[in-house]
Amino acid sequence: MADFTPVPGGDAAHNAVSGNFPEPSRSSDVSVLPGCARAHALALLRLCDPYAKASGVTALRDAVRNGVEHWYPARRLDVAEVADSTDLAGGGDERDVGIPGRPVAPRLVSPRELKHRAVTSVEGRAALLHALAHIEFNAINLALDALWRFDGLPAEYYDDWLQVAAEEAYHFSLLSTHLKTLGDGYYYGCFPAHDGLWEMARRTSGDWLARLALVPRTLEARGLDASPPIRAKLASAGDAEGAAILDIILRDEIGHVAIGNRWYRWGCERAGCDPIETYARLAVQYSAPRLRGPFNLEARRAAGFDDDELAALQAGA
Repeated sequence: MADFTPVPGGDAAHNAVSGNFPEPSRSSDVSVLPGCARAHALALLRLCDPYAKASGVTALRDAVRNGVEHWYPARRLDVAEVADSTDLAGGGDERDVGIPGRPVAPRLVSPRELKHRAVTSVEGRAALLHALAHIEFNAINLALDALWRFDGLPAEYYDDWLQVAAEEAYHFSLLSTHLKTLGDGYYYGCFPAHDGLWEMARRTSGDWLARLALVPRTLEARGLDASPPIRAKLASAGDAEGAAILDIILRDEIGHVAIGNRWYRWGCERAGCDPIETYARLAVQYSAPRLRGPFNLEARRAAGFDDDELAALQAGA
């Protein structure tokens, strides 16, 4: 059996449930920035090796906790700071050169091209675990992107999303390790995958509030609904280890969505806008997918969705 001990910490999920955050700290001298954790997050985002990325995120979390690296929220970062000349030779938007770093495999295809396999077979379970590992790999990238791209926020915001990144890295490691136990031909990259999660990150790259509304509170929140039936499939197929991993992921993802909810409401309050009306507007503006039930209302409530938000969700399904 794999080690299912939770990743140390979990502070981010606890910080999301209550309390007000202080004003962003703005250093008067951003020219000398030893150990900039946001620049480190950007470098990790551009890293292509998924296993090096996952271990690097854990190391970054430890460096921030130990005071070795700092956030410098006032600094506006550019990819050129961690890119070499060959990265930039192709032109385009320099803020997004090499973002996100990905391995050569899996090959990215349209969701319609992905083959559906029954989990009653080893190949079917492997395909399901591979799809979950790909989601977690994308979730690492999403959390890293939230760290480097958006400046001028409270230090607690960056602490929260680094903890999310570390937990997503833990999930990826659990799933990719378990996938390999199904046979020599199974590993992360052995099946094709789609790019749906990152596509929304591209659309919202210039809109912090939209990013919070439509990635953690929409796409990642869908995982709260999907986890119980996926867990049931793995358990019914005799994969107790896979089912146990899904239990860990659901527990942690409730905290991640809670963090998204917390910072989305903080942003709406500062902007003087209604969270429900703003969400509806942003969903249309950025072509968010229409969410369909059944919904895991218990998990969504635990993640901070209130009764009015859940009523609006069910009315739009």
